[in-house]
Amino acid sequence: MKLVFRLLVAALSVAVFAGIVQALPPAPAAVKTQMVQFTNGKDMIDGYLALPPGTGRFPGILVIHEWWGLNDWIKEETQKLAEQGYVALAVDLYRGKVATDWETAHELMRGVPEDRALADMKGAHLYLVSRDDVVKQHIGVIGWCWGGGEAMELAVHDQGLSAVVVNYGVLPTDPNKLQQIVAPILGNFGANDQGITPSDVHEFETAMLSIHRQVDLKIYPGAGHAFMNPNNQGGYRPEAAADAWQRTLNFFNKTLH
Repeated sequence: MKLVFRLLVAALSVAVFAGIVQALPPAPAAVKTQMVQFTNGKDMIDGYLALPPGTGRFPGILVIHEWWGLNDWIKEETQKLAEQGYVALAVDLYRGKVATDWETAHELMRGVPEDRALADMKGAHLYLVSRDDVVKQHIGVIGWCWGGGEAMELAVHDQGLSAVVVNYGVLPTDPNKLQQIVAPILGNFGANDQGITPSDVHEFETAMLSIHRQVDLKIYPGAGHAFMNPNNQGGYRPEAAADAWQRTLNFFNKTLH
């Protein structure tokens, strides 16, 4: 309940922007996209796959959506990662549903059992590992908002990851969970976020450094929750978003190559 409350507070602190649905632009000609299916060991799960130009083997990145679901913006971010030379797979944790208002988003988020979400993400990781065009030892994960917290949960339970990027997602505090995280972590947060506060970020950083983990966390002044999403009317911060994205690319370039 604490997690749900804090995510709800964070979401309500930004403008209601999901109701504006933009048409998804076509992927750049060199990037190929398609919907794929994979198993979580029990069910078949959908994912949005974006393939980089060229041939050969590439690092892989799992993309975890916000509490709105696998919408056009998440697909755009997935395409952008493929443009940079990654096999990027956005996992549909809502099983085909997408929210355009915060009430629906809250309902969808609360309806996802944590063990199911974890199984879906692990299944997505195994799917990337199974592909001939992926460097199996060089797979990372990125998530925003609720998806950022889910990316962190995957990092706790999947030591096969090589990199984790969390954008204003809930951070684990259980010392036992922290001990299980082995991948380097990059985090981007807003100073005005009322759900994931600067205090939360500092406490996580201190705890991780105390057990000799690699963390690079940045708090952006004047930014709140979801500051990277241009659909967030009133809350989008272009300069901070551009800097966070460049930090992300630099981080993946360092950890996945």
